[in-house]
Amino acid sequence: MRLTNVLFKKVKSKRIMVVLESVVSGHQFNAFRERLADKLEVIRFDPYIQKESLYRERKRIRSA
Repeated sequence: MRLTNVLFKKVKSKRIMVVLESVVSGHQFNAFRERLADKLEVIRFDPYIQKESLYRERKRIRSA
């Protein structure tokens, strides 16, 4: 094993991809957020009900 393998750690990305889901209809979309930030909650247009609704972070998909 070389010395360089021991000294370098794997770098984690600063952003992650998460799924946001509508509280009203269940419509989902993907978004990015900072790894250390709080969970996302946004108000956005929901195409299922044709109105704005609250979207909450449901789960983390992957690092980005």
